[in-house]
Amino acid sequence: MERTTEFGAEISKGYSWKTKLKFLLCSGFGCFMFLFPLNNSDSDFNTVLSVLTEMLDKAVQVNLPWLLTVIVVVSALGALMGLFWRPAAIRKIDWLADLLFVSRPYAVTRLVALFVTLCVALGAGPEIVRSDDVGGSMVSLSQTLIAIAVTLSFVLPFLTDCGIMEFTGILLKPLIRPLFRVPGRASVDLIASWLASSNTAVLITGNQYQSGFYSKREAASIMTNFSLVSIPFCMVVAETLHVTQHFLLLYASVTAIGLLLAAIGVRIRPLSAIPDSYCGEKKINEEVPPDVSLWRWAWAAALNRAERFNLRVALDAAVKMTIGIILDLIPIVIAWGTIGTLLVNETAIMQWISYPMGLYLSLFGVEGAFQIAPATLVGFIDMFIPALITSQDLPAATRFLVAGLSLVQIIYLTEVGSIIVKSGVGLDFKRLFIIFLERTIIAIPLLVLVSHLL
Repeated sequence: MERTTEFGAEISKGYSWKTKLKFLLCSGFGCFMFLFPLNNSDSDFNTVLSVLTEMLDKAVQVNLPWLLTVIVVVSALGALMGLFWRPAAIRKIDWLADLLFVSRPYAVTRLVALFVTLCVALGAGPEIVRSDDVGGSMVSLSQTLIAIAVTLSFVLPFLTDCGIMEFTGILLKPLIRPLFRVPGRASVDLIASWLASSNTAVLITGNQYQSGFYSKREAASIMTNFSLVSIPFCMVVAETLHVTQHFLLLYASVTAIGLLLAAIGVRIRPLSAIPDSYCGEKKINEEVPPDVSLWRWAWAAALNRAERFNLRVALDAAVKMTIGIILDLIPIVIAWGTIGTLLVNETAIMQWISYPMGLYLSLFGVEGAFQIAPATLVGFIDMFIPALITSQDLPAATRFLVAGLSLVQIIYLTEVGSIIVKSGVGLDFKRLFIIFLERTIIAIPLLVLVSHLL
């Protein structure tokens, strides 16, 4: 069989058994870690990576409870150095300089995160900031992100760099490309989000964009449409809103509506207006020559990719990715998550802003339309807030609607939104909010129809 690069150029013939084993074993390990479903003691679905992350998270919180504080302090000091003094030793290391020397708005964000973290860690400062429902919850979430950053960064190369993305991408391109205008390899992102977590899928996509496998438009489309929430989190939302007896209907409707929203979203602005430019050199070609079978081309592309996999290079990139996530993303989660939660919990601003949504819900005869109107918008801050602020006295159909809506909106600032903005795919907070509104407006009537089946 002729060996081919991802651009279709023919090179020498035949692949060694070493290369074939590298593809099968390394890709198999990556799929096992990210995609293999497990059942835990609570009968919830999980993945091996999720279990490993939970174990590491517990170990860090028990043995290194001060680690998060150190990370936020280093991040804030780096931002201050970038504003007033840039040491030559750091300037010589490009990736570290880009990470520490940030713009003024991001420097302010890191200082706010430092203030919140110190308030929580020391039990001092305003109670409203350090309470468990506000700053405390953001700090707790960020501690989990440390474990996610470590496990994800070091396992990710086995999923993305050993050939399975090329193999599935070429096989699924005839289905994925016409429907969603993205490469077939995006299906791996979708499965990862279903079984692991949405932020895992977004980080995978960001990594693929930086590596030249997705264009800016494709990466933005995948991040905002394919990052469906995981099965375990769906169960948590269902339990919180007491609609677990309808879980199968809930998850089936969330999946179907999510795919429909993806097909629509990629065809309208702002996603459709993002250029198809690449970060550096384009490294993907899923076009199959007319004289080669689909399976043969997928196999060749996978082996070609696996042959170029270098563990040392992958580990070096993993270290940089880990440091990048913990120093750059965590302060954003803490700062903006705290500010957003304060706006929801301590002000009436969401009641005012959400009034038009109450009118919109009323058009479809939703009971308690104005009562749940804030829940339709606060999901932009964090996807779990709608479930927390929805009254259990509302009818089951209304609670089902809130659950489904919070699960299909998928763009929330405390995790996914912050990652997307920092990934450089052409989406700022304004564009993200527009996409969030589009998904919300389209999803509501569909979920109302489904809720009538209860």
